Amino acid sequence: PELRSLYDGNADAKRLIDTALHLEGVVRHASVHACATVISKDNLTEYVPIQLAPQEKDAKITQFEMHAIEDLGLLKIDFLGLKNLTIIEDTVRLVKEQKSVDIDISKIPLDDKQTFELFQRGDMTGVFQFESSGMRRYMKDLQPTRLEDLIALVALYRPGPIELIPTFIKRKHGEEKISYLHPIMEKILQSTYGVIVYQEQVMDMATELAGLTRGEGYLLIKAVGKKIKSLLDEQKEKFIQGCIKNKIPSSIAQKTWELIEPFARYGFNKAHSACYATIAYRTAYLKAHFPEESMAALFNNELSDLDRISFLVGEAKASGIQILPPDINKSFVQFTPEGENKIRFGILGIKNVGEAIVQAIVEERMSRGEFASFEEVLTRIQHKDLNKKSIESLVKAGAFDSLGIERNQALENLEEILRFANSMRKDRAQPQRGTSLFGASAPLAAPKLKLKPAPPATKDQKLTWEKELLGFYLSDHPLNAVNAKMVQFRDKYGIKTIDEIRLVKSATLPCRTFGLISKVHKITTKSGQPMLFVTIEDFSRKPMEIVVFNSVLTKTAPVWEENKVVYVEGRMSERDGEAKMICDSARRLEA
Repeated sequence: PELRSLYDGNADAKRLIDTALHLEGVVRHASVHACATVISKDNLTEYVPIQLAPQEKDAKITQFEMHAIEDLGLLKIDFLGLKNLTIIEDTVRLVKEQKSVDIDISKIPLDDKQTFELFQRGDMTGVFQFESSGMRRYMKDLQPTRLEDLIALVALYRPGPIELIPTFIKRKHGEEKISYLHPIMEKILQSTYGVIVYQEQVMDMATELAGLTRGEGYLLIKAVGKKIKSLLDEQKEKFIQGCIKNKIPSSIAQKTWELIEPFARYGFNKAHSACYATIAYRTAYLKAHFPEESMAALFNNELSDLDRISFLVGEAKASGIQILPPDINKSFVQFTPEGENKIRFGILGIKNVGEAIVQAIVEERMSRGEFASFEEVLTRIQHKDLNKKSIESLVKAGAFDSLGIERNQALENLEEILRFANSMRKDRAQPQRGTSLFGASAPLAAPKLKLKPAPPATKDQKLTWEKELLGFYLSDHPLNAVNAKMVQFRDKYGIKTIDEIRLVKSATLPCRTFGLISKVHKITTKSGQPMLFVTIEDFSRKPMEIVVFNSVLTKTAPVWEENKVVYVEGRMSERDGEAKMICDSARRLEA
């Protein structure tokens, strides 16, 4: 009523609302589907108007949206791009480079024992489609033994069908009887233990039970999926009458429809699921047989995501793979395997070090040999990006440690190092230097760089720099300093790790844990009170968020400092699908 009154009594309000009503529903921008391609037998302009895409300079798009395109009878195909295909390709390349083994990924055996053992133990990091905690859990329960099991799980792990996974698992292991409404259905559902999993199975039932064509079967799925009542009623009648015509009792036809209708709303097609499961199997096969190359390829495809890199490092260590530190004489541009169960950190993975300078370093080393000294690096690398930021980052990350450079001393003498590098660049630019009497180029020995003394970097400083520039602690972990106390407390008071505490479902049960504070995010509530979201980590697979309300914050404010170890008591809470802890009390834990 207030809005109506304003509309009737205020000319500006009336004009504004009338204008808004005219604009409502009008297309406000031209969006472009990421991978949809429209195909026609003649030039597209014979069927639809086209325009230049606003986001890409030369790309052409249709002016009609997807549903209008389909209604015109044009073919729309989505070409999906997956970085997992790149990971597979990179792994195959690394295996060829490192072990001289040629892998034709399309010809690997689909019943490989090692690969299925990896699935059965839920070792799913980097395995396409199966990496989530839910998938890992179901994989351990399912104990897959064939590709068909993987295909089914891809289709079932979706809202709706996920409720059928326990039934599917029990039937696979013979813990629940497999039954069929009609003998004809056994042939259709045998591979999925009597559970309807795929859209194709519904189409098969429409064909085999009701005598419908494949096209009519697809129309049935579409009718149910889009919930078009008139079409739905029509398809139901056609299905039941078709069954009766095929001498199938009306009661069975009705029960079959009651199975089909809810499934078709969320059904997945097997063709799609089979493609995804095949990619998953291939990534798992490479992980099972070539773990170093597979993990290195994973790292290289996640270089821009420090959180993901940190997670992968933990996974690598858990599987017995050692991550070697960045080294000016050993590292390449990207992560590379270096012997059995070892991966060398790629220089490009260091924050603030760009690809151009990394390429220059690696190319110089490959063409003229390893660097004998820090001075040699500054003399031989003639690149504008060997600047203050890149040198500082390389020093902090420990890339020059093998050359006898102490990190803190180098940082304290950074200006002198830069002056030295610039003078070397100018000298190299002079053509007469380094030339013998007979015109041959003679290599000059690098002059000695004199650095002022400085106290060596502490262990804590090195760890802080590694976390900042690499995304994780490499040489050690701050928790190791208090590990003895943590073990003592766990034994005495039953304190749990983050992985263990995530499994606590009760919101009233008191919980206790330790962790290193990796992130503190402060917000102000609507009532003007400060509160914190604190991320803590231990040696578990994933960090956990602690919610600190104002009432607790006022008593514990000094505790919440990044890179410090904290002991927390609280209660578990499920928020946004993630297990979090509501903090009741906390205190700092010292060595």
